[in-house]
Amino acid sequence: MKVIIPSALRSYTERGEVEASGTTLAAVLADLDQRYPGIRFRMIDEQQQMRPHIRFFLDGEQLRELSRPLRASGELIIVQALSGG
Repeated sequence: MKVIIPSALRSYTERGEVEASGTTLAAVLADLDQRYPGIRFRMIDEQQQMRPHIRFFLDGEQLRELSRPLRASGELIIVQALSGG
């Protein structure tokens, strides 16, 4: 599956687009973490919940649960909100 990485997380992948595999969002994130150690913790907290500033979209539809099944042919976009003043 193609995964679009936000610029704030590209220090892990060194590119804006990577490949990952898995049948659920949790499995895809685990695969990403195996390939790019530490990236999952930036998106998922210690209670195994999505961090509030991270959103996941599969082919334009927002994913709200880590157990959500994914299609291998889909495009997963990770969006990270930025804040500041």
